[in-house]
Amino acid sequence: MGPEPYVNFFSGNPLNRLAWLRTSQPFLNAIVHAPATRWLVFRDGQPLLKSSTSAAHAGTFKQTLARLTTRDVRSLLGPEPFFAQGRREGDIADPDVKALEGSRLRGTPIVFLGLHETETTFAAALPSSDFSAKADPQTVIDNIKGTPYFSLDVSDVDQAEVDQVLHASASAEGGQGTQLVFTEPRAAMGSLDAFEAAIFAEARAIVDWNARNKFCPSCGSSVHSSWAGWKLTCSTLLPWAENAGKKPCATATGLNNFSHPRTDPVVIMAVVNQTGDKILLGRNRKWPKSFWSCLSGFNEPGESFEDAVKREMWEEAGVKVWDVRYHSSQPWPFPANLMCGFYATADSNEPLRTDLDNELDEARWFTREELLAVLGHTSGTIISRQEHKELAAAAENSNPNGKPEAATADARGAKSSVAPALSDSAPPFKIPPRTAIGGVILSEWAYGRAGPQPVTPKLGSL
Repeated sequence: MGPEPYVNFFSGNPLNRLAWLRTSQPFLNAIVHAPATRWLVFRDGQPLLKSSTSAAHAGTFKQTLARLTTRDVRSLLGPEPFFAQGRREGDIADPDVKALEGSRLRGTPIVFLGLHETETTFAAALPSSDFSAKADPQTVIDNIKGTPYFSLDVSDVDQAEVDQVLHASASAEGGQGTQLVFTEPRAAMGSLDAFEAAIFAEARAIVDWNARNKFCPSCGSSVHSSWAGWKLTCSTLLPWAENAGKKPCATATGLNNFSHPRTDPVVIMAVVNQTGDKILLGRNRKWPKSFWSCLSGFNEPGESFEDAVKREMWEEAGVKVWDVRYHSSQPWPFPANLMCGFYATADSNEPLRTDLDNELDEARWFTREELLAVLGHTSGTIISRQEHKELAAAAENSNPNGKPEAATADARGAKSSVAPALSDSAPPFKIPPRTAIGGVILSEWAYGRAGPQPVTPKLGSL
């Protein structure tokens, strides 16, 4: 067997998602009321964090992901049943109607995230008869050991109503030393431990997907939540839908009868020169002036990860690469990417150019010493709140077909003008922290942990 895979921040989700129970209305409606159930709350994509100050530890300030009880959020959930809602308020849906399996037709958007099992290393709630969708829900709940998690999106709830719930919850949590505050998600990353980061990544991605998709991609009709928030179903499939004279929606037949949550793969690559002593970094036009990182880009249809690495490097920096080697992957819930990290090799004597897709302001080769100076600086990988906002704006408003600007000068043989960092001054530049996979693969290379050395290509292999 090979080595254990690298587990990045946001990875290693600890929840047993119990996907086979997402259609079971008895289970879903019962588990909401379980005393151990906890809720992660979001507003406009921002997670709710709990801030507390400990008088016993000299005013130590701590932030964690808020995990509210069902009692805390009950007033925000609307009338029962919470799942498998029928045509009228209070109706339980017919279990034989697939369009209503685990459905939520009204009320704030909620998603069943899964179960954190604390008494076993491996998932205990396997799809056996005791945990099947047809089992008695009380039997299922009695046999489950752990904490069920749900997400709740209050973006469309009146602010005063939300504030009232948060005030009562904070008072119950810890009195005057506790606050519940919605926080910019990228800035919140620094407050999360590995467990919280993993369940946050799942929750934010699925909350965002539900918020963005309101209409059927086939016929344009409205959609509703099914399978406890994990599928969206066209409203024309409802038993009471008025479809007279309409062409049947294409989602009504075959395997395309649902819209599934979306994950967009992105390749991110650390490109090293042939002698293994330099690495290529780029700076996006919209990034903070001092910020540099690996080059990256979305996979396109009909393209492998390796093909995407080669294409993106050529489009963004005019570089031909070879010896593409996989490192690890990272869920990136902004909104729903899967970052796939790679190393590759290129000739540092060839010219760099950024005028092909005009996404980069500059691309440059850096030495290992220059990167180590930044990694060793106290603020070399610290991203301020303002820088987080600028990076978020760049990611969300990226326009690769924007107005062309002057290309970067020919970088053939050019040496970096970046000076080593001094411990009592600002770093010469910044790179991503290790909570981002870009920071991981850069630091792994800088410290000599990037695996095999670059391979020199055979003549004519490029």
